[in-house]
Amino acid sequence: MAEERVQRRLAAILAADVAGYSRLMGADEEGTLAALKVLRREVADLKIKEHRGRIVKTTGDGLLVEFASVVDAVRCAVEVQREMAERNTSVPAERLIEFRIGINLGDIIIDRRDIHGDGVNVAARLEALAEPGGICVSRVVRDQVRDKLGFAFEDMGEQQVKNIARPIRVHRIRLAEEAGLTSIRSSHPATVPPLALPLPDKPSVAVLPFTNMSGDPEQEFVSDGIAEDVITALSRYPSLFVIARNSSFTYKGRAIDVKQVGRELGVRYLLEGSVRKAGNRIRVTAQLVEAEIGNHVWAERYDRDLADIFAVQDEITEAVTTAIAPAIADAELQRAVRKSPGSLDAWAAYQRGLWHLSETNPDDNETAQRFFKQAIDLDPTFAGGYSGLALAQLQAAAVYQKLSLLEAQSSAEASARRAVALDGADAEARSCLGWSLQARGELEGALTEIDRALAMSPNLAVAHGQRGATLIFSGRPKEGLTAVQTSIRLDPRDPFSAIRLLHIACGLYFSREYEAAIEAAKRLIRSYPDFPMIYRWPAAALGQLGRTPEAREWLEKAISLAPAAFDMYVRKRVPWFRPEDHAHLLEGLRKAGWEG
Repeated sequence: MAEERVQRRLAAILAADVAGYSRLMGADEEGTLAALKVLRREVADLKIKEHRGRIVKTTGDGLLVEFASVVDAVRCAVEVQREMAERNTSVPAERLIEFRIGINLGDIIIDRRDIHGDGVNVAARLEALAEPGGICVSRVVRDQVRDKLGFAFEDMGEQQVKNIARPIRVHRIRLAEEAGLTSIRSSHPATVPPLALPLPDKPSVAVLPFTNMSGDPEQEFVSDGIAEDVITALSRYPSLFVIARNSSFTYKGRAIDVKQVGRELGVRYLLEGSVRKAGNRIRVTAQLVEAEIGNHVWAERYDRDLADIFAVQDEITEAVTTAIAPAIADAELQRAVRKSPGSLDAWAAYQRGLWHLSETNPDDNETAQRFFKQAIDLDPTFAGGYSGLALAQLQAAAVYQKLSLLEAQSSAEASARRAVALDGADAEARSCLGWSLQARGELEGALTEIDRALAMSPNLAVAHGQRGATLIFSGRPKEGLTAVQTSIRLDPRDPFSAIRLLHIACGLYFSREYEAAIEAAKRLIRSYPDFPMIYRWPAAALGQLGRTPEAREWLEKAISLAPAAFDMYVRKRVPWFRPEDHAHLLEGLRKAGWEG
């Protein structure tokens, strides 16, 4: 009898699953199942039908869907993720259901109602590479739809995935316009929340970089510095929610849509401005916009001698706080701004140092250190130069291994203490001193300084992040995770977001939430695949779960990608690791197959 002929056809395949499904089910089986059924019925199934897709099968938290048109498949995926994001705005983080979606275009084998083949397998692997709430597609999908649909695609490079012989060229659909932040030791953009962030429960503002209208690139740092100092001053108000400089400055040099920026940063108000310098005179304009409706709340122009630049910053700050938060009028309006440097050149050098520090690579870190030293030489009484230098030196040692840890600890603490001595009201100096104490293992002293910083500046994102890390390494990981999440919300586009996500994985591991630690690590790696400091954590977590073959793969990557970091953090014990926490890490790594 002749062998039955295999049926094949070309199709677009969409694979989807729920991120962190096991954790959600472990926390609340009935509630998770009920919520998932509603989302399937009211979102996914409706959109699939609307775009002429066929649900091939469902597998617990997963979906496999076939489309005759790849354009329909991509439109369907984007609309599902947008609808999901809108529904999730008021859902607590611990109950958040987020889909990951992968789409491929390929040849499939038809088996009654089921489908098989490499085209299906690739879609499943793409789904696994997607971040929660995200969509990954193959290159052929990108090529087919990029001139037909108005979505932006981000090239994630070639990815080697399980059971697929050749690497897959992967592209991520950017559901929101991102700024292309360069990750630490990676060419991939940092992970940014893809859609609208919920508004905080108090007046919220982002200060966008002021436009340099002078036609002189050397004045760029003057306009940046004015905006940065206004952010610092606004951050002092506990009744405001202020987005950090790192995130608001990602819009520098871009034509913006205020409504879109407001959604992406999760704020109600945006402050825009411009700076024009002519001779010894400076003109600063500023306007406050209600982002959701584009309504102008307040605008002003300041013409001053260049020597009055710091007074202009104070005037803008007072006007903004009064305009956006009438309740502040009933509160104490005593401003506690940083002490202004005596030299404008020192201030400009400090601003240049901040810019290079935000570029998150070792070469720019060295350049930042040079500018901070220059600021100190120009004005030895300016606290900012010392705290900036301390921060850069700690990063050079802990992140890049460019300085010895002992050398950096000593030098950074001395610089941070000098900054605090010069200006005890400088929250960033206090926070920096806290981090330098943490680096020495003085965790209680570190918390004291960081809490002082947050009392002065409740919106200081870096202080929340440092507080979270200090709590995690002090045996209080649950509290630490909450603080790190606060830092991420205040600075959603932090160039050091890899460090924040690393600390989340650490905190979950120390909490013995091994499955969640693995998920957190994978989320980081999807955006920062070349960031070497994360790989030891999923290796240890998998070791603790007895999944030795997987654990060994991660362990080998941890050692091969950064042998110096592995030696510093594993074979030795850095001071901020408690002995019991370090022993806990070693236990997992030994279960993973490490013989050290």
